[in-house]
Amino acid sequence: MDRVNASTSSAASDDPARAAFAALRTPEGEQLLAGLRDHDPADELATATRLRRTHPAELVSAALGQARLRQRAAVKFGADDAHRMFFTPDGVEQATRTSVAAHRAARFAGLGVRSVADLCCGIGGDAIALARAGISVLAVDRDPLTAEVARANAGALGLDGLIEVRCADVTEIDTSPYDAVFVDPARRGARGGGARGASGRATGGRIFDPEAYSPPLSWATAAALRAPRAALKIAPGVPHEAIGPEAEAEWVSVGGDVKEAVLWYGEGFAPGAFRATLLPSGATLSAPAPLPAPPVGPVGRYLYEPDGAVIRAHLVADIVERCGGRLVDETIAYVTSDEPYSSPYVSGYEITDQLPFNMKKLKALLRVREVGVLTVKKRGSAVEPEEVRRRMKLAGPNAATVFLTRVAGAPTMLIGRPLG
Repeated sequence: MDRVNASTSSAASDDPARAAFAALRTPEGEQLLAGLRDHDPADELATATRLRRTHPAELVSAALGQARLRQRAAVKFGADDAHRMFFTPDGVEQATRTSVAAHRAARFAGLGVRSVADLCCGIGGDAIALARAGISVLAVDRDPLTAEVARANAGALGLDGLIEVRCADVTEIDTSPYDAVFVDPARRGARGGGARGASGRATGGRIFDPEAYSPPLSWATAAALRAPRAALKIAPGVPHEAIGPEAEAEWVSVGGDVKEAVLWYGEGFAPGAFRATLLPSGATLSAPAPLPAPPVGPVGRYLYEPDGAVIRAHLVADIVERCGGRLVDETIAYVTSDEPYSSPYVSGYEITDQLPFNMKKLKALLRVREVGVLTVKKRGSAVEPEEVRRRMKLAGPNAATVFLTRVAGAPTMLIGRPLG
C-alpha cells in the first residue's frame, strides 16, 4: 500500500462513514453493489437478510444505502453513469444535473478554457462534465469523505487523468494557474452540527441569504473577479439586487423546471446582461440590461405562460414585445395577445372563457362542456389545484385548462386549451 492510500485508510478507520465507503471499494463491496443494481427497494428487508448470511452486516447496510443513492442519482446522471459512480445523500441532492453541467462546460470550452479550478466540487458532477469537454480540472472540497467520493467517481468514469481532487479549504487555494474558476457554494444549513465553513458541502435546510452560503457569495464573487473567467452557481431565487454589474446572469431550466442560476465573469461574457437558457433544446433568450415594465391590458384570445427561466431572468417584457401583447396584471407573469404566437420560451393557450373567481360557476361551466380531464394552473392565487379538481366532480370526454390568477387586480378564472 502506498503512503497516500495508507494515510487515507488510517484516517477512514476513525470515521465510520469513510470506513463504510472504503469497504464498498473492496472487491467484496464492488461485487455486492453490482448485484444490487436492479434490486427493488420494497424487498430491501428480505435482500438484507439474505446477504447478511454471507457478508458482514455493516457492509450489507452500506451497499444497500449506496444502491438506493445510485437509483436516485440516475435521474440526474443517467443510469449508466449513476451505477458506476458513488454518492453521499447530500451529494445526490446538491449535485448538478448532467445536462446543466454539460451546458456550462460547453460555454467554457467554447471560449478556449483548458483548465478550471472547481471550488466546492461536491461528489464531482461538474468536474466530470468539464473533463468530458476536454478541460483539466482541480476539484476541491473540504470534507474528506466528499473528496474521496469525487476522486472515486473520476476514476470510475475513466477521467482521473483530467481531474485532480484535493481535500482542502477552498479559500486557501491559489487559482492563478487556471484559465477559469467555478464556484458552487453550499446553499443548505447543516443538520445538527453547524455549518462546515468553506467545505462547500453543508447539509440540511435551504439557505436564502447569499451571505449565508458556504463560502459566502461575497467571497465567491471576489474569487471569480480575480480569475480570467469564472462561473458562480447560485440559487435561482437570488434577488437581482444581489447580482453585481460585473456579472452576466443566466437562469437554466430543464423541461420547464428551473434548476439553477449562474453568474458568469470575464472575457467572452456580457456584464449586466440577463439570460434564460432552456434545456435540452439549448434555446437562449437574453437582454443586455433590465427591461422596462411591459404594458398591461385586457385578456385577449391567447394566453402565454413563460418558461420559469424567462420569469426568473425578468425577461417577460421581451416576450410581451415579441408577441405584440401585454400582461393580464402588472404583478402576474401571464402574457396575452389577440393573435397566436409560437415560441420555445412560452406555452400557449387559446382562451375560451373568462369568469370572476367562483367555484360554483366553474363547476357548472365544466359540466356543460363535459370536461373530464382538468389541468389547473395558478399564479397569484392562494387556491390549491388539487382542491379545485376535488370540488369539480369531473365527468366527460373533453379536457380543459383553467388558470386561477388575477386580471387587473381581480381574482379571475381563465378557461382554455393548449395551442397545437
